[in-house]
Amino acid sequence: MNTGVFVRPALVAVGLLFAGQAALAQEAAPPAAAPTATPDAAPKLHYSNKWRIEVKEGANNDGIARFQVTPKGEAAIEVTVKVKEGRSENGVAADVKNAFKAALDPKRYHVEGDDGEDVLVKRKSGPDLSIKLVESTLRGTHFDVERE
Repeated sequence: MNTGVFVRPALVAVGLLFAGQAALAQEAAPPAAAPTATPDAAPKLHYSNKWRIEVKEGANNDGIARFQVTPKGEAAIEVTVKVKEGRSENGVAADVKNAFKAALDPKRYHVEGDDGEDVLVKRKSGPDLSIKLVESTLRGTHFDVERE
């Protein structure tokens, strides 16, 4: 039975020759060096004794905002804010304020609302601190975290 496929032996030999050279070239190539972490690769933290977290817009979905508070020379403290869909800008700010109050030692930090949509975090005692937004799954809500 004839399948209608005809392969010239010379073309098969040439194809095998090129395939063999490609395989040798791959074997001869040195392995890529794995990237190494350097101390400079870590993001630089900025410290202050007072921070303002400005909330912009309300929440279009249920979600979370995760902040990292790092006192200078100490371990980071994670602050997770749970927000329900439909919360207004001021409501989200109240959720942020309550989460920071629950997570931070009141002997070391003072947390208060300002102008409805802002949250102030102030150092009472101890080292200056850094605050940054690590993650937000909220649609429509944005946060500006600024040193004062």
